[in-house]
Amino acid sequence: MILSAAIGRIQPSATAAVTRRTAELKAQGRDIIGLGAGEPDFDTPDHVKDAAIAAIRRGETKYTIVDGTAELKEAIRLKFRRDNGLDYAPDEVTANVGGKHTIFNALVATLDPGDEVIIPAPYWVSYPDIVQFCGATPVIVPCPAASGFKMTPAQLDAAITPRTKWLILNSPSNPTGAAYTEAELKALADVLLAHPHVFVMADDMYEHIVYDDFRFVTLAAAEPRLFERTLTVNGASKAYAMTGWRIGFAGGPKQIIAAMAKLQSQSTTNPCSIAQAAATAALTGPQDFLKERARVFQTRRDLVVSMLNQCEGLSCPRPEGAFYVYPDCAPLIGRRAPDGRVIASDEDLATWFLDSEGVALVHGGAFGLSPAFRISYATSTELLEEACRRIQRACAALA
Repeated sequence: MILSAAIGRIQPSATAAVTRRTAELKAQGRDIIGLGAGEPDFDTPDHVKDAAIAAIRRGETKYTIVDGTAELKEAIRLKFRRDNGLDYAPDEVTANVGGKHTIFNALVATLDPGDEVIIPAPYWVSYPDIVQFCGATPVIVPCPAASGFKMTPAQLDAAITPRTKWLILNSPSNPTGAAYTEAELKALADVLLAHPHVFVMADDMYEHIVYDDFRFVTLAAAEPRLFERTLTVNGASKAYAMTGWRIGFAGGPKQIIAAMAKLQSQSTTNPCSIAQAAATAALTGPQDFLKERARVFQTRRDLVVSMLNQCEGLSCPRPEGAFYVYPDCAPLIGRRAPDGRVIASDEDLATWFLDSEGVALVHGGAFGLSPAFRISYATSTELLEEACRRIQRACAALA
């Protein structure tokens, strides 16, 4: 069997690989602290679980409309109005099998070979691979810590060509936690308004996890003139701790939404009917717990940033949102471990942390900006303290 050219253009997910390796090592009896997975350690809220159980008991276990039940679509519309000030018609929203599936559908439905997609780096690992799967070209724009891990209007303008079809904008960011202010979004919007052929994918998956009185605003709300050119992507996974339920959704131009549904009709068909009922309850039910969970994440952020900045050779910025930090490790590159190995890259450093101290994290090369690494602090304070102590030891051991 000769595999397709499309499958040859992509790599396995680096974050999924770390999660798998962590599980394997734990199964072997190793004492491993996994800081690789982007998954809240909170439980799914009880009222959401109860809604799923009630749906099962009502017999809602059959096929549904391909891209979401009428009830879920109405809940998605409500969410966009309530949280973002965006008003979508029923045929302008879609529900999919997780946020990654939403992004995959949108890009596969719209990209052809020769098209270009602008992706600020550091980026979520799947963006460039999905673009390449489509035969299109990811245009990577480096956004280092010195610029707050954010793309400037000048960088955006320089990256746009006649072949540009999409800009992918993730705020708050995975992997850095950086979030764009309303003023920063408006500055980017001014550039986009001068290039009407460019559409924007606003990945807002972490919108409810922001800190220090940061006010989240999505692009289409910051600049309503871009509403017709923006696909606003979100999901139930992060805010509502529903990663395994696999519900993502989006609002955007009806032509794109219809094309995504057409593609989905020939791939997954509908998302799980039970998960749709649960997501409906999540989006329409109590929302007050979201701020409390964000406060817990903020406490963890402050702990991790403080302890990492005490590490030899690390410099860790303080993120505005999400539950990741992205420390710079440049001073450690080129150093030698006690066993003689040379730390030639951030991937080598991540391997050293795992081998020497049992801390699993993801190297910065996977996110397109090195030398750095990503830590997810979506775990208990006790484990985070222990993990940071281990990282401090591992860094100090390098000469």
